[in-house]
Amino acid sequence: MTWNDFEDIGMALYEAHPDIDPLTVRFTDLHRMVTGLEGFDGDPAASNEAKLEAIQMAWYEEWKENQG
Repeated sequence: MTWNDFEDIGMALYEAHPDIDPLTVRFTDLHRMVTGLEGFDGDPAASNEAKLEAIQMAWYEEWKENQG
């Protein structure tokens, strides 16, 4: 996975952290979480606010679908 694989990263983050509301995660923490995912091989320096926001929204959609 790289920074442009928003949907895949969102699903992986949900699987790794199903109890966290993605909208409560700061971008600095999100960056750390993404770069720590198994299978993520993107350049840590290649992220930007737009990519992190897209990842956060993909994660949020996955999280929201799985809430009660």
